[in-house]
Amino acid sequence: MYYKQSERMGEMMNIIIFGASGATGHELVKQALAQGHHVTAFVRNPSKLQIQHDQLKFIQGNVTDYASVERAIQEQDAVLCALGASSPLRRDPALIEGVDNITLAMKKQHVNRFIYLSFLGVKEGRKGLGFFIKYIVVQLLRNVVADHEVKEQIVKNSNLDWTIVRPPRLTNGNQTGNYRSGETIEQHSFILTISRADLADFMLRQLSDPSNIGKAPRVMY
Repeated sequence: MYYKQSERMGEMMNIIIFGASGATGHELVKQALAQGHHVTAFVRNPSKLQIQHDQLKFIQGNVTDYASVERAIQEQDAVLCALGASSPLRRDPALIEGVDNITLAMKKQHVNRFIYLSFLGVKEGRKGLGFFIKYIVVQLLRNVVADHEVKEQIVKNSNLDWTIVRPPRLTNGNQTGNYRSGETIEQHSFILTISRADLADFMLRQLSDPSNIGKAPRVMY
């Protein structure tokens, strides 16, 4: 599926973003506010997210603390998860625990829509990709990939209305609104990329687009 910049969304929602202080999380917050959503940013350090807005609320906490996660999810319409690994060189069990806590809290609070940011290199997402990403990138990022595979399984087993988003290498390019998405889109170039701004655009579109519920689309140029 091709998206064009002119295609916009409608309904305003109460959404919470986990990992809001990261590079992709920052884009999610910025664009969600621009679209009129009421945004809760769940962060360990609010000072890392230099955004002020009447419709932005900060909750300082750690995803390993189930009680704080559940309180944060109360009265939300949807949850977006952009938690990033602390290091690509080692496994990060705290993130696995965090995703488990998020899904459990969502079920407890009857919040069903979950958009989870993963990575194109997970085993199920490699079909049809070239040698470089399948054997070089995946090997270099094997710890990140292994963690994402565990977290994806948690999401899939949650019985929530989930969408798993699988991007390739992320850049700091502009938001163009012109990119491809789908579970089986093919590789068109040796190095696959998408900007964080366009990735955030795609993730936010899922709030009003049910076509990817229960799916794990790739998104790339």
